[in-house]
Amino acid sequence: MTVRITWWGHATTTVEVGGIRILTDPVLTNRVAHLRRVGPAPGPAAARAQVVLISHLHADHLHLPSLERIPAEAALVVPAGGAELAGRSWRGRIHQVEVGDRLPLAPGVSVRAVPAKHDGRRLVVSRHRGPALGYVIEAAGTRVWFAGDTGWFPELADLAPVDVALVPVGGWGPTLGAHHLGPDEAVHAVAAVGARHAIPIHYGTFWPTGLRRLAPGVYDHRCRRPGERFADAMTRADTSVDAQVLGAGETVEVAVAGE
Repeated sequence: MTVRITWWGHATTTVEVGGIRILTDPVLTNRVAHLRRVGPAPGPAAARAQVVLISHLHADHLHLPSLERIPAEAALVVPAGGAELAGRSWRGRIHQVEVGDRLPLAPGVSVRAVPAKHDGRRLVVSRHRGPALGYVIEAAGTRVWFAGDTGWFPELADLAPVDVALVPVGGWGPTLGAHHLGPDEAVHAVAAVGARHAIPIHYGTFWPTGLRRLAPGVYDHRCRRPGERFADAMTRADTSVDAQVLGAGETVEVAVAGE
């Protein structure tokens, strides 16, 4: 089976598998609060989807203005507790899920909510909160893990084996903070889930306004280079893993064995 994956920047990807088009954590604008997109925003093609997966409620993952650009015929999947917030922008179907829940998406295609180690609140003082999730998309024996945003935790091994890992390797500021994976930690996560193909996400897209000019070295290290650093670390750790670094808007087709 072939899995077709497009990275639009940050944690926004399109996964095409089993005849269905799945969009993850869509952020389709040039700005999110004080963050400015490094390159151009995705075009209309990024908004086409039959299913939209939201990993957690932070504004750079559940982005309300971007939801308004997606056809309401799609099904929106959010962590339990997120429907009220998402419903401010979304007028289509909303499915709330918790760890372990499985949703059928199409004949032979399903998605399962899996754990992530991350803050699930919208804001520290927000009443909107829910679990931070990852998702495993399954189609004819092929398994794609979309990690969302997560730190390392030993139970990642319970997800194994997966065929393709969409793994976060960075963030949007000069420090990464707790409950995030950097390039080296992401290598350990890929090993834990047993993936043979890995695509780095959640880096190189948004950066605080004005900080690029003030600290160009930090910008290069923390924003532009985490994908390359991840691929280099993966090669050193396990040359059998195919780590592919995509530019924003680029697509890769991954052939996996499946059933």
